[in-house]
Amino acid sequence: MLSVKEFTKSEHGNVDQDDASPISSGVEGLDYVLRGGYAKFRSHLVEGRPGSGKTTLGLQFLIKGAAAGEKCLYITLSESKRELHSVAERHGFSLDGIEILELVPPELSLDPSQLQTLVHSSDLELGETVQSALAEIERMKPDRVVFDSLSEIRLLSQGSLRYRRQVLALKSFFLLNNATVLLLDDLTAEHDDLNLHSISHGVIRMEQLSPIYGGERRRLRIIKMRGVQIRGGFHDFVIRPGGVMVFPRLVASEHEMAEHGTPATGNGSVDTLVGGGLDRGTSTLLMGPSGVGKSTIACSYCHAALNRGEHVLVLLFDETRRIFLARASGLGMDLGPFADNGSLLLEQIDPAELSPGELSSRIQSAVERSNARIVLIDSLTGYLNAMSEEQHLVLQMHEILTYLNQKGVVTILLLANHGLIGQMPASVDMTYLCDSVMLLRFFESGGRLRRAISVVKKRVGPHEDTIREFKISATGLAVGEPLEEFRGILTGVPTYEGKQGNLLQDKAS
Repeated sequence: MLSVKEFTKSEHGNVDQDDASPISSGVEGLDYVLRGGYAKFRSHLVEGRPGSGKTTLGLQFLIKGAAAGEKCLYITLSESKRELHSVAERHGFSLDGIEILELVPPELSLDPSQLQTLVHSSDLELGETVQSALAEIERMKPDRVVFDSLSEIRLLSQGSLRYRRQVLALKSFFLLNNATVLLLDDLTAEHDDLNLHSISHGVIRMEQLSPIYGGERRRLRIIKMRGVQIRGGFHDFVIRPGGVMVFPRLVASEHEMAEHGTPATGNGSVDTLVGGGLDRGTSTLLMGPSGVGKSTIACSYCHAALNRGEHVLVLLFDETRRIFLARASGLGMDLGPFADNGSLLLEQIDPAELSPGELSSRIQSAVERSNARIVLIDSLTGYLNAMSEEQHLVLQMHEILTYLNQKGVVTILLLANHGLIGQMPASVDMTYLCDSVMLLRFFESGGRLRRAISVVKKRVGPHEDTIREFKISATGLAVGEPLEEFRGILTGVPTYEGKQGNLLQDKAS
């Protein structure tokens, strides 16, 4: 009696150790999600509504194979060769080395020498359509195949039983010919067709969402992939010139912990407040009303790190790159040269166009490829308000902070309170996520508006429990001695009742 392995060899040819091993999808992020790529010699279903990116994903799969010298075949029932070449040109793709089988060429239908009249693909005989595809595969013996799309086969089958049998026959034929196949489906059935899910080795669903404001959001999910512990959940992706780009969901536990090193220092007096500086591998939240000086204090830490030769990533949600550099220069911190030489990675973010997954990917790239040691997010308020339709943004931020902490990065987050005076609630509670929290407030004394700073939380090590005044001028940031005659600092309406001589004085006076 034949063993299972011997039976498999006799039925399907020799099966070696490469059988079902992963091969690249042509999309780096998708390979990461799939733990290497599609399973070799297997059929995979890629489903999604029209416009979700299936054709582009299929073309990238074939282009990757053609670049490696493999035989590649694109079977199309729904698009013409001309349309496929147009898609490729818009992305800068070359389809050299890729055969395109158009089962219903419009040119043939318009040829007056042909007896057949112009008909739609749904009017053709199912057997004739399938046999044309099989004959081309027999002739060419391709390594990679994209079949676009199963929706046409579903229409021609005119019944779920016949449709399932046809897809099973195609799957068996592809397996016998050692082809790795992508089956594209437009989800045009009235109900979810789970028949294809049970037949396919892997299933990928691509989705396109339309928020009330801003660009469309795209995401994909691996519904199944036999024998592989894929990275589950939704993963954001975009379609840009150059093709599909997938941003795998960040999982902090998958990344190794780095050496934390010495604390990062900025302004000496502020360092004293937080117990000697911001520890590596921790996150610090600066809270306060707009204009109180959060960005200035954060900028002082970035400037000090750049002078030490470190790389810094700054994500701007509320102001432009030009204004940020000009404001820092006006405070005695010239960041322009650092931005020019690449040590300062300054990115102006448009939340209406950027998905949460792409934001995580940019941060991860800056840390792992550019070795950024400080990450400044300015500010969380702009990010959360601009993406109010997105769910679980705080949970995603928790994953980002955990990842940065494990990498030994100093993370500084700015959060603006509502309003300028009186009780100023924050738009979201992020204090429980951060290791340290600095509270900045305006206060009035002697008919003048002044600023106060205090540290209300630090998980690791001691910190001052005092309140200090700080002043912003053209020479930078000045922090005064601890002030004791304060009341109401935690209520949001701090009042100074001490002597004016204890406060910071202007140089002219």
